[in-house]
Order: sequence, then C-alpha cells, then structure tokens
Amino acid sequence: MKSMLRIFNSLFLWELLKGLKLTGRYLFKRKFTVQYPEEKAPMSPRFRGLHALRRYPNGEERCIACKLCEAVCPALAITIDSEEREDGTRRTTQYDIDLSKCIFCGLCEESCPVDSIVETRIYEYHAEERGDLLYTKEQLLAIGDKHEKQIAEDRAQQAPYR
Repeated sequence: MKSMLRIFNSLFLWELLKGLKLTGRYLFKRKFTVQYPEEKAPMSPRFRGLHALRRYPNGEERCIACKLCEAVCPALAITIDSEEREDGTRRTTQYDIDLSKCIFCGLCEESCPVDSIVETRIYEYHAEERGDLLYTKEQLLAIGDKHEKQIAEDRAQQAPYR
C-alpha cells in the first residue's frame, strides 16, 4: 500500500503541488515595503548600533580607564591607554574602537561600571576606506554629545531590566 502511495505521489508531483499551494498563499497577500530613506523600519529597543562615549552633566568624560570593556571584547576591537591625573584619578588618553572588527555584541556596554561606553540606535554610517572605521576617543565623545538626549531616554527605559 505504501509503495502505491509513493508511486501516486511521484506520478502526480504531489510535493510540487504542495509547494505551489504555499507560494500561491503568499503571492496575493499585502506586501510590507518600506520606502527607505523616507520611511524608517520599526527598530527593536534592544538594537545595538554605533558606539558612543558619554559625559557627566558637568562635562567631564565618564570613562575611568578601568579597561573592562577592552578585556571583555571578544573581537579585540577596543584599545585603551590611560594615565593618572594630578588629583589621583585615571582617565583615558586613547580610546579606539575598530568597527571593522567589532561584532556589536554589547559586552563592552554591559561591563562598563560607569555607563560610559554605549551602543546607540545609529545604523546609518558608512566608510569608504577601512581606516574610516577606526573611531577615536574624540569622535566617540562627539557622537555621545550629539545624541545624549536619545541615549539618556534609552537608558531610562532599560533601567528596570538592569
């Protein structure tokens, strides 16, 4: 009986008809198309985009050069150099992120004890040369300064989960 059923299925191309039925079901459904860049697709609140360094409200950079983000980065994309200041605190002299190596895992953000390094919602960035993807401390601070309002709002929404 099974052999007869198998012959019937192969003779009438039953799998092909089942596949065409599935294709036909989605062929006439309304399509979801976003007219980018005029329209933006909905973004998950957990999206991790371009990195930024934050400052305290008094203007001082938050990074205390603990180097936890550098140590936890699985792609070795972060490079930090630091020195001690006159008041005994440490601050970074160099903070580089190589975005061509970065896998946007968010571990640097999670490991930071002072919430200095964050991954923003920015996904519209590009580079024409590989060196353009090496972001320095000044560039990261400028991104943080420019988008601090959005970063603070995102942090406030994530606070109950942290």
